[in-house]
Amino acid sequence: MTPLVALVSSPHARLFTCFLRLGAQQASSLQLHTGTSLAVKNYHEVLVLGGGSGGITMASRMKKKVGAENVAVIEPSERHFYQPIWTLVGAGAKQLSSSGRPTESVIPSGVEWIKDRVAELNPDKNCIHTDNGKEISYKYLIIALGIQLDYGKIKGLPEGFSHPKIGSNYSVSTVEKTWKALQDFKEGNAIFTFPNTPIKCAGAPQKIMYLSEDYFRKTGKRSKANIIFNTSLGSIFGVKKYADALMEIIQERNLTVNYKQNLIEVRADRQEAVFENVDNPGETQVIPYEMLHVTPPMSAPDVLKKSPLADAAGWVDVDKETLQHKKYPNVFGIGDCTNLPTSKTAAAVAAQSGVLDRTISLVMKNEKPTKEYDGYTSCPLVTSYNRVILAEFNYNMQPLETFPFDQSRERVSMYFMKADMMPFLYWNMMLRGYWGGPAFLRKLLHLGMS
Repeated sequence: MTPLVALVSSPHARLFTCFLRLGAQQASSLQLHTGTSLAVKNYHEVLVLGGGSGGITMASRMKKKVGAENVAVIEPSERHFYQPIWTLVGAGAKQLSSSGRPTESVIPSGVEWIKDRVAELNPDKNCIHTDNGKEISYKYLIIALGIQLDYGKIKGLPEGFSHPKIGSNYSVSTVEKTWKALQDFKEGNAIFTFPNTPIKCAGAPQKIMYLSEDYFRKTGKRSKANIIFNTSLGSIFGVKKYADALMEIIQERNLTVNYKQNLIEVRADRQEAVFENVDNPGETQVIPYEMLHVTPPMSAPDVLKKSPLADAAGWVDVDKETLQHKKYPNVFGIGDCTNLPTSKTAAAVAAQSGVLDRTISLVMKNEKPTKEYDGYTSCPLVTSYNRVILAEFNYNMQPLETFPFDQSRERVSMYFMKADMMPFLYWNMMLRGYWGGPAFLRKLLHLGMS
């Protein structure tokens, strides 16, 4: 096995490190927001809905374009989280505290933070209304409201999380319960679920399964654990190259995968999970558990579902190549709240941000946006405490890989990137508008090889 020090000191890794250092130097000159405006303006040239990864990234980019005084972000939350790291938090490999920072600290300097919740969208009048009764109008609107966790659609939740043996890596309030359930495991079924809805980070439900299996082996409990992955889907992963690699791991580690099984009820007081056959509604089975990891059903935020900007399923209805709204040309969407037919990940948001930046620039000049976004997304599939398969692909579910090696193999270097490099990129470059996905890195690596 190649030592980690050799991997990270290779020419490609050194090139990547230089790139990161350059980005950090660029980003360090940008002073972050230090306070909220005393009075909320009722008009902004660019209004951003949502202070998550897409919202903050686009606010930073728009600040460079139109000036901080002409940009505002509406976001009610006091803290901003880098959620991709929660997979490792749930497995005890990272601390929850490392994943969050005050929202105030990530709002670009000079950009107004409106600490409120969006209650209604009125694109015909170019305005929105907030929970506090404010009407705010705009010239350009960027919707980055993320995705809604619907734990309540599972009978017995969310109240079931008050019991032991159950957790979920998808919520700040339940991710540490996963780690507690993992530590407290003694003997029996360890069940991991995937719901019958679109979700963010579609690889995460099985990542925690692989990490749990690794933990059980390291702690001498593997022989006492029956590990079950119950998924509503019909395959383990949507891209064949990576699905084949994952199935090899599943067989080697003696993991049970049941397809077309949807979690509909949790009886936490009895440690029982109830699943329904997706292909035969009404047909259910009850499985006892010693540990249960729940991936909740998800949907577009309710405020979007009832707005004129949504498609039939409630998602922001945008052109899949430009991210411009199909009906309202001064409205744009990014990230999990859109109907883009790609996996909903932070990596996808990074790639989308660069495309959306260029789209808005052209619209501001009264020019037609160019069709650029190819659906790029990435899922670092964590398969143990020091291995990752880096899945990267496009709309056509074809691999779109960055590195000059077979990314379907488990690698220590890719774990290092997932656990340490990507958080650095996120906080220091992406949120500050300096990272638009790995396309530039691909060019650097290919130049380095030539």
